[in-house]
Order: sequence, then structure tokens, then C-alpha cells
Amino acid sequence: MAAPKKSGFAVWYAKLAAFNVENLFVRKREPGPRRTVFVNENLPDDYRDHKGRVKPDHVYCTNQVITSKYTIITFLPRNLLEQFRRIANIFFLGIAILQFFNKFSTISPGLVILPLLIVLGITAIKDGYEDVKRHQSDRRVNYSTIRVLSGGDWVNPNVMAQKSKTFVRGIMPNTKGDKVKAAHKNGGAPSENQDADTDVEFDDHHEEGMGHHIHLFGHHQDHTKPHWRKTIWEDIRVGDFVKIKDNESFPADIIICATSEDENVAYVETKNLDGETNLKSRNAVPSLTHLRTAADCASMANSFRLDCDRPDVNMYKLNAALLLNKTKKGQEADGERDVFPIDMQMTLLRGTVLRNTGWVIGVVMYTGEDTRIVMNSGGTPSKRSKVERQMNPQVFINLIILALMAIACAIVDSILEHRDYPRGAPWLYNDNLPDDNPSINGLVTWAFALITFQNIVPISLYISIEFVRTCQAAFIYFDSDICYDKTNQATLARSWNLSDDLGQIEYIFSDKTGTLTQNSMIFRRCSIGGKVYKGDPEEVREEVPDVIPATLGVETKRDTQLSSADSSTAAGSNGGRPSDTKDKDPTAVPSTLAAEGVKLSKQVLYHFSDAQLKGDLELAIHADPESENAGHARLLNGFFTVLALCHTVLTAVDPETGALEYKAQSPDEAALVQAAADVGFVFRGRDSEVLMLQTPFADEVERYELLNILEFTSARKRMSVVLRKLDGQDGRLFLLSKGADNVIFERLKAGGEELKSITEKQLGEFASEGLRTLTLAYKVINEDDYDKWSERYHEATVAMEDRDAKIEAVSDELEQDLRLLGATAIEDRLQDGVPETIADLKRAGIKIWVATGDKLETAIAIGHSTNLIGRESNIIVIRGGNQHGRPVYQQMVHAVEEFFPESSILDNTPAMDDTAIPTSNSDDPPEYPLQRIDTGISSIVGSNNGDRPGGFVLVIDGAALTHALEGERNRSLLLKLAVLCEGVICCRVSPLQKALVVRLVKGGLNTMTLAIGDGANDVSMIQAADVGVGISGEEGLQAVNSSDYAIAQFRFLKRLLLVHGHWSYARNGNMILNFFYKNIVCIGVLWWFQIYAAWSSNYVFEYTYLLFWNSFWTIAPVIGIGLFDRIVDDHVLMDLPELYRYGREGKWFGMKWFVIYMLDGVVQSVIIYFIILYAYTSPSSRTDGYDVYLYEFSTTMVFAAVITANLFNGLNTNVWTAWVFFAVSIGVILLWIYTAVYSAISPGWFTTPVWGNNHFLFASAYFWLCLPLTICLALAPRYLAKAWKFGFAPDDIDIMRYIRKTDPDRDVAHDAQLGGALKALARSSSMASRRTSRTESISSARPRQSLDPRSASRTDMSTGVRSVHRGFDFSTEEHGVAMRRMQSNLSERRQSSRNLAPLPQSRNRRDTLSHVFSVRRGFLRRKGSTPKDAN
Repeated sequence: MAAPKKSGFAVWYAKLAAFNVENLFVRKREPGPRRTVFVNENLPDDYRDHKGRVKPDHVYCTNQVITSKYTIITFLPRNLLEQFRRIANIFFLGIAILQFFNKFSTISPGLVILPLLIVLGITAIKDGYEDVKRHQSDRRVNYSTIRVLSGGDWVNPNVMAQKSKTFVRGIMPNTKGDKVKAAHKNGGAPSENQDADTDVEFDDHHEEGMGHHIHLFGHHQDHTKPHWRKTIWEDIRVGDFVKIKDNESFPADIIICATSEDENVAYVETKNLDGETNLKSRNAVPSLTHLRTAADCASMANSFRLDCDRPDVNMYKLNAALLLNKTKKGQEADGERDVFPIDMQMTLLRGTVLRNTGWVIGVVMYTGEDTRIVMNSGGTPSKRSKVERQMNPQVFINLIILALMAIACAIVDSILEHRDYPRGAPWLYNDNLPDDNPSINGLVTWAFALITFQNIVPISLYISIEFVRTCQAAFIYFDSDICYDKTNQATLARSWNLSDDLGQIEYIFSDKTGTLTQNSMIFRRCSIGGKVYKGDPEEVREEVPDVIPATLGVETKRDTQLSSADSSTAAGSNGGRPSDTKDKDPTAVPSTLAAEGVKLSKQVLYHFSDAQLKGDLELAIHADPESENAGHARLLNGFFTVLALCHTVLTAVDPETGALEYKAQSPDEAALVQAAADVGFVFRGRDSEVLMLQTPFADEVERYELLNILEFTSARKRMSVVLRKLDGQDGRLFLLSKGADNVIFERLKAGGEELKSITEKQLGEFASEGLRTLTLAYKVINEDDYDKWSERYHEATVAMEDRDAKIEAVSDELEQDLRLLGATAIEDRLQDGVPETIADLKRAGIKIWVATGDKLETAIAIGHSTNLIGRESNIIVIRGGNQHGRPVYQQMVHAVEEFFPESSILDNTPAMDDTAIPTSNSDDPPEYPLQRIDTGISSIVGSNNGDRPGGFVLVIDGAALTHALEGERNRSLLLKLAVLCEGVICCRVSPLQKALVVRLVKGGLNTMTLAIGDGANDVSMIQAADVGVGISGEEGLQAVNSSDYAIAQFRFLKRLLLVHGHWSYARNGNMILNFFYKNIVCIGVLWWFQIYAAWSSNYVFEYTYLLFWNSFWTIAPVIGIGLFDRIVDDHVLMDLPELYRYGREGKWFGMKWFVIYMLDGVVQSVIIYFIILYAYTSPSSRTDGYDVYLYEFSTTMVFAAVITANLFNGLNTNVWTAWVFFAVSIGVILLWIYTAVYSAISPGWFTTPVWGNNHFLFASAYFWLCLPLTICLALAPRYLAKAWKFGFAPDDIDIMRYIRKTDPDRDVAHDAQLGGALKALARSSSMASRRTSRTESISSARPRQSLDPRSASRTDMSTGVRSVHRGFDFSTEEHGVAMRRMQSNLSERRQSSRNLAPLPQSRNRRDTLSHVFSVRRGFLRRKGSTPKDAN
């Protein structure tokens, strides 16, 4: 549907409203040019200008990162510009300037401008306080410490820009030359910390013991040797050598030189960048691996250059090269250099954390604003609330009314003067001067009218709003219900002016890792041979200590002394941590075989325990081969052996406890291997390619030779290992596999349909609980078949063309005829209360979008566990990067046509261009229709899957999102499709894409958005949203520093929005409307007086009454509304989230209510003015017969107007508390006291125009008659309207308030769920309509019943394939350095043994489960007799 064409004025106003102040102060810094980093080399001469100064292109930005908005210099102009975006402030300034001229002066010009200065000052103090907090947060980050190379002959020649000073960022002149000199003097150390204490470390143990203490100066005479010195982050320079230790964050983008691990591999946690929880492996630049000590790094012999591309936002791509001097017989060759490529696999990015690695030495490549993570973040925006933006047009309307009133007075006054001056009117005596005549006096009257009626836009409104919002921020801070008791952390409002925006949120954009999940895994369930083991209750598992015995108490018949095992074998494993043993005492390396306990992995929350499983294992160990338990015993043995061996986990011995500890790249693998160890199948580590496993079924540690790893990828959805059993018997070969259910099921051996059907059903149950599932299988491989397959596999691995496709094809050949063992179910532990919070937010009509860097399966699994995807929801998957699939735009079009045919969003969409559809060769698969059903599993999904009652959830990956956000056509279609869905999950997205998605919805739909996250990768999203919420979790304070609100738990978001947000919006909206109303009452009385004052712009009130109108008489009730009003109690808002729709749909504030309140004020001013005027003037109210004085009856108007306005404000207050009674009455009391005192002041003190008025005012019967008459008549229309609405057309708020009043103990949440009188308030767990997210009145909502008991569908729009989601998810690094290293070792070993004679083969080997894994002699020799065991 085409958007309506805007008028020229609307376009002009939109441009004015969209003016962005930060564009004037935030420097749009373009990425610098390509750079060359010089290490142990001097800068070339062409880097300097004719004065010897380094050219600007070769001066790099400091590592200082600042998220604050202001400096001392920019604070005043930027803050004033931000405040003068309010039209009213410009008006107040103009009026104040006008009164500085004597002709228009009413009181002292200084007093006139004082209120404006107070408003500007209070707001500036508030903004400054908020920014001081940002500066403090920046300081905490910038003053973190890291080890930097120092001492010896080390000099860093690379030049850095000057570091910004505290609060004076960007104003000091750049003294680059001085910086260079200082760098050369102190050996590259930060010049500003020469006098600071430094912590010095040496690589040598002896020297470290001598030198690891505090020194006053960095260059102490004892520290002339190269060493590592603790330096703050902001002083790190490009070209510095840094040393990072385990669990420390990287301060800049760094090239890896060497690590503590074998083959110089480092493991990093990147969840701050991409949200993925599994560790990534990185490797050092091969030509720099000799730089392992400070002395090596500082040696002039180790000189090189880094040729780097310009800084880029792409976090997955790097183009750089290492340039080393060529040597000829020990001498350097002039100008000739060896060039070695550097990619992202050799780079450590700022924001990532080193894990499972002793130390890393690297060279700083990019710093500060040039780092990837900072370039993906924007500057701190200046946000204004929606209410404030809506106020501007209302203020503008009032200004137009004011201008019309002034023009009317000017025109009529000029006409009257031109008429009466020729007649000799005495009040126009001598009106023939150049500055005083009927013509010019019209203009003077116009200016006076602006001053007279200026209160139509009250300056006190802005003071009141700032005060109320400050108090609302305090209410949030002191709310114990959103304070995290564990850390005693309260919810903090970092931006005080957005409290009412919390009550109008329509879209929430959430990160996953750390926000919705704890990033901790729990092995929750497993199905073995069709039998489900659900695990002990969590209360029991919590009591299990972190370190448990290696056998978990399972009684065995063996008496194995693991402590006497060959420790040299384990030393090769080094606990999965092959560090520099040459520098350590070999006796200090504990053996993983000797460890008597198993320590809980850091990525796993609890040990797995199950009393039934423990009993079954003990029965299996002692079972007789002829017993009925024999078959299940073999399945138990096989199941946990696959868990314990099919992985890439490393082992280590904890030095504190001496227990075995698992260190995994993937939290999924950690949970699986940990669970196997918890039940007695303890993986003892690896010695080269030999895996060691301790099981309850064997007397000795079993050894398996690792022959092949068929690694996990998103396309394969499975991982397999080929092992040879080294038990001295027949060297049997096994294939152990784990993967997605549909992938494993379609590769199973024929037969065993009963076990497959049972497992399939159990997987569906696991998935419905939001658990991540894996299916396990195995097969025994014939030696001859393996030899032939191994040859084909080797040929595929060395193929020059289509290597990946050939490897996959050969791997698929081996992964056939598998035998099913069972399935696992792991819980990615959610933050407390996340599912309930998301469910309630959905009930409130808020659409929730999840933007995460995790892969598609993980995102879908979290969607299920968090209630974002319901059991009956239908998933639409749009993926990019598939060369044989549909283009992204075509996928979106087909999704609309298939699932939303009734929508009209394609009516104005351009027809698909045939050129956009890739041409297919005859060998390519045909284009799949959407109705195609191809799951490869026994359960076929019906064609009605797309019509499930749960609605639709859109899942789109980063590759598809890149195309979908290109061009207006694509963005428009994506937005329209997303709006039709209940929720959207964006996976594999970059931080910049998160922000683009937020801006797409925010700008495309003009809706209120909230973004919530806890990591640095969420900063850009938080800044792009209307309201940004940061969770102060384990990932640091980056998100909190950039947020508007900081909370400790995601679950607090519910109360923050539904209670504080809704209350604040209703209060502020009501307060502003009542503010406009009460001033219209005052201005209306002044206006009607002009009819009888020759339109001269004179005051009807004595001036002080007008002066104190907004200061004392009527300020308290509106402040009371803003602070103490409650539309309904907080527990009702929490129990019935549907009530939030009143805020979400903007019911409490808008142009309609503004007009109504303005008309109310006009009507009441008419009643007050004319009734009192005619009462006092005909006949006279005095007993002496004299006519009344002006201020005698106008003071009665003041009393009537003040009491009416205050009572009207009270009438619009929903809850009358003691504070509201006080607020309504205090202004009236002050008015009475002031009138009595002011009228009694004699001229001996000072002259007043109302002296003696009290003798006439209070003694007059008209005064006591007019007050109740005018007040009641003025309030009658609003009172009758409210009474009729409550009695005959109540809304949900009215109903709940009535219930709360008549039955305060009633459990409305329970009633709404179970029916009864509140049945109309109940809603189904999913959205009522899948066609739209708009929640209509909750009194008219009805839950929908499920039409189909089966699981909902998942449709991949790229291929058209529909399938049933059974919870598959497995997260690990794909094609990582660690995996490549293992594959390379296996390949080299395989190549070296190709000519060796094969092992003797047993002709009597049987391909049955009884021969799969070693057990005790004579144990279980025959096949199982049950259908389950037959597999």
C-alpha cells in the first residue's frame, strides 16, 4: 500500500524534528589507509615531511575508547543545542529577550530569564551527571592493565595520535613530534605513566623472582633487560608486543606470534563479538613462533614488518602480510623480503577472551577506534522520549494559537485606536509620536500579547517533567523486586528521560548468549535403547560436589590401580595442555591416568546423576550373559563409550584438587563428555592418536587408536570418529557417530524400526521441553572395507578441485548402516525466569526478535526453550549462501505466497526478475516446490503443517540478511513478512547487522523499540534502539556502559516494562495533558477579558497571581499525578500483561487527548469568567453602591480557576493517596494565605495594587456564591463523562480497578487462567492471531485450541523442504585450527604407515553389538533377544 504523500510543511517539520545534534559533535572518522607496522625497524624517510614530522597518514589512533558524549569544551554548546531542540525553550528565550527592552518590561529582566536558566541548568546538571558515569565506566575499561614489552634496546617506532585528556577529548593540539620523542626515550612505553608504579615480569623464573615487585620508575637500573611491564589499555600502541595470559581479555586487534600450546594454538572465547559460546582456535604466524620471550621480541635480529589492510568492519576477513628480511649466508639481502600471508585465523580481536591457553605473545595491529569491535559500534546517541517528541507538535500548536491571539489583539487594537483617536479619546492623548501612534501601537500590542499569554506554553512544564522523571528513576532504583539479591545490584536508570518510553515498547530485540542463557550446559536427559533416564532432581544434583570419584561409586569387580599406570603415556597428553615442558620440572606434570577424581567442567552447571541409571549399570556389570538385561547392558556400554570418545575434548589435571578436568571448545561437548565421566566412563586423555578410556566394564584402561575424524559441519550435521581397539586381540575397527536425528536415522541399518520409532517419539518430547538433542549410533567396520575406503578418503583430502565435496561424499559412504544406540538431551541453561518473562511479554503484545551470532539450530533451540517458539508454532527458515537454493528475495516472496496468501503485501511488490533466479545446469537439482515433503525419516509431516494454530516464527541467517537489507525493495518485503510473524530470530549476524535490523523496524514501522544485551557485540543494537537495556553479566560492562537502563537479569525486564514503564507513561502523559489544561484555563480567562479591555493585552489578574500560577497555585497536583498516580496496582499489571496494550498503543497521550483537554480548559474558562463577571457587575456587589474594583472580582476568578484546576487534576488522578490529597489542597491553601497577607500589606511597606482587597473580597456574598457555582459547573462535563464511561463503557483498566476496590484479595491471575468472572481476560499461551501482532481488547480475546497434536512444521524456504523439529543442536568450531591440526597429524601418520603390513584379521568377527566394545572375559557373548536389543 503506497504511503500517503506528505505536504510541504509536513516534510519541512519532519526534517526539523529529525535534526541530529551528535552529527555536529561526533567526528565521522573515516577508516585510515593501508598501514605498515614496523617492528624492530626504523620508520622509512618517506614517512616524514620536510620538517621531520611523521605524516598524518602514518599516525595511528590511540587505544583509548570513549563512549561518553561530552567534554568540558563541548558540554555547554552540545547540551544547549540538545535542549533547544524543544520548541518551547526557543520561545521562552525569545520572550525573555523581548522583556529586556524597557517598552515591554513587566518585571526585572533578570527575574524573567531566571526560570529558563533554572530549566536549562537542572537539565544540564542531570545530563552531566549521566555523562560523568559514562566517563567513569570508560576509565575502568581504559585503565585495565596488560603486559607490554619494555626494557633492553626495545623501541617502538610507530607513531600514535595524542591520547585524549580526561573530559577534554578532542580539544588539545596534537603534539605528534613530542610523542615520537617520548616514545624513543622510554622505549615505547607510554610517556604519561613514566612516574606511575609498574608491575614488572620476566620470562626467566630466577629473574622473575627477583624482579616481580613494584618499582617507582619504569626504567629502574635493575630492569635494563627486556621484560614485560603492566600497562593500562589506553597506552597500548600499534607495534607493541603484548603478553596475555589465560582468562584475560585482548585490549586490541593482535597478530599472534607464539603461544604456550603445542603448535602454537590459542583458544579464544568470541561471544562478545559473535555471540557463539564455543571456543575458537587460532594459530600463530608460522614465521614468528620463535618469539617466545621478551628477549626474543626485543632483539634487533628479529625485525619484520606487518603490511595490513585499512581498518574494516568485517570481523571475519583480514588481508595482511608478514614481510621478513631475506638472509644470505647470515647477512641480510638489501630490499629483498619474504612475504607470508596473515588471515583472521592468526588474529586475536579486541573483546575476545583467552581460554584454555597458558599465554599468548602478539603484536598490536589495530588500536582503539580502528579495532573491529569498536568500528561495529556507533557513537553515543542523544535520545529523546516519544512523549517529548509528541509534545513538540502540541507546543507548536499552542504557539500558533498564541500567535493568532496576539495578531487578533494587535489588529483590533490598531483598528480601535484609528477609530477613537480622531474622536479625541482621552486614553489616546498625544498618540501622534513616531513611537506611539495608532499604527505602531498595533505592533506593540502584538508584542505585549505574546508576554501576556506566554503561559499557554508553561516553562514550568519542563522543570516538572525533569523532576518527575528523576524521581521515577529513583523509584526504579529502589524497587527491591528488580534488585538482584545475589550481587546486591539494583536496576539503574542511566538515562533519566526515557522512563515513559518503557511503557510504549512494541518490539524487543534481544541477544541470546548471556542475556537469555547462562552459557552453562546441563546434561538433562538421555534415551538408551528406548529407555529414558531423566536424571535426579536438581536439588539432589546441586548437592554433588564439584569433584567426584572417577567411578561415581559404581561397584565393579576390577581392582585396577590407575595410580601405577604408565605416567609417561599421559605426559604426552599433558592433560590436553602440551605446554613448554622444556622449561618445567617433568615431575610437576601430573598424570591424567593417576587422577582419582573428575572435576566439573567450567561450562557445565551440575554433574549428571540418575539413581535408576546407576542401578542399571551395576546390574549390567554383574549381569549374566543369559539374562534379559544383557542386551540393555551392551547398549549402555556402547552409548557412553560413544559419548566418551567421539569428541575433540582435551584433558588436564587441576593443580589444586588433583582431579581430572575437561577443557572443550564447545560447551555441548563438555557436557557430553562430563556426563559420560559422571557415570563411570571416564575419558583419560590422549597420547598422540591413542585415546584412553576408563569404563566400569573393563579391568584396565581401554586404549583406542584414532584413525579418522569426520568433523562436524553445519551441512553434515554429524560428527564421526574411526577407532581401532588396542586390546591385544583382533584390533577391531569402529565408527562412532553423533548428530541430528534425521541425519542419523536415514543412515541406520534396515530393521530395528521399533527402537527408532520409540527414540523418535522421545526426541520430540525432549524438543518440546526446549532441550538440545543429539542422536548416537555406531557400526563395526570390516578391515578390508576400511583399507579401501581409507585410500579413497586420502585421495579426496589431497584433491585439488572440489575437495570438500569429495571428502563429504567419501565420508558419507562410511557413515551408512549404522546401529542406533540412543539420544541425549542437553539444556542450555536459561537465565532465571526467561521463559515466563518472554511468554508474558508476548501476552502483552510485544514482538520479540532474537539477534544472535549462534548458528541456526542453536537459535531455534533457544527459541523453543524460551517460549519464543511455541509447540504449535510454524518455523519459516530463510537462508543465504546456498548456491543451489532459491535467491533470498524469492524465498521471501514464496513464504508470503504460501503462508500469507490473504495479505496484500505483494500487490505493490515488483514482479520477480527472471535474471535474479540463478540458471541451473542440467545436472543441478530442480527447483523444489514448497509442497515438497522430504525429511528422510519415518514420520511424514502432513501438508497442513503451515496452518498450525501457533502462528509463524521467521528464522533468517546473516548471509540471507545481507541480501535482504540491500535495496529498498528487499528491505520492504523483509519487513512486511516479519510483521506477519509472531517473532523473528536472526542468527549468524554481526553486531552491525543487529543495529541495521533495529533501524529497519524502528524507521520502517515508526514503532518503539527496545534492545537488550550484555556484550560488546550488542552495543550498536542497544544504541540504535529507542531504549537500550544492558545486562551486567559475565561479559563485562560494554553493554551497560552504552545502555539507558542496566539490569542484572532478563526477568527484571517484565516489571521494568509492565509496571514502571506503564506507570511512567500513564503518569507523564496525564501530567502533561493536565499541565496544558490548567494553563489554558488561566489564559482563557485573560483572553475573554480582552473583549472588555479594548484588546489592549492587559491583565485581568493582579500580576503576582499570574506569576505564581505555575509556581505555587497549580503545580502540586500535576506533580502528584506524575509521582503517585497508579492506573492500577502493580501486581495486577504483572498478573495481566495484556493490560500493557494501553501503553503500547499510545492510549495515555496523543493529539486526541490534547485537543480534549484544551477544549475542557476553554469551556471552563468561559464558565469562570462570564459567570463571575456578570455576577459582580450587575448589580454592584458593594453595600455602598460603588462599582467593584477590577481586582476585586478578578481575584474571585483566580480562586475559582485555581480550585477548579486543582480539583480537575484530582479528578483525573486514578488513586487518591495522602500525597494526592496534599497536592490538590496545598495550592488552594497557599492561595488563601497569600491573598490574606498580600491584601493586608500597607503602603508603608511597599505599594501593592490590592491593598485592602480582603475587606471587600471575603465579605462579599458573591465571592461565596460564585466559587461553588462556577467550580461545580466547570467540573460537571468531565465528571459526567467519566461516570458514564465507568458505568456503561468500562475498559479493562476500569474493570480491574473495580475488582481491586470491591475484592482486594482476589487472585486475578488465577481467575484469568481458570475462567469464571475473569475468563474474558484470559489468553492463550500463543498469540491469538498469527496474521497480526496487534492485541485487541483482552476482554474479547479467546484461547484457540490446538488443531493437531503433532509438532509444528519447519519449512526451509531455500530448498522447500519441510521437516519436524526434534531439538537437534550441537555447537562447535567448524574447520578450526585445532581440528586442522588433528587432521594433519592423522594424515601424516596415515601417510607414513601406508606401506606397513596390515594387522592380522580375525575371520570369526561378527558385526553384532556383542563385539562392539571390550568387556570382561566371557561377558555377554550372544545377541540380545528383544527387539530393542536386536539392533
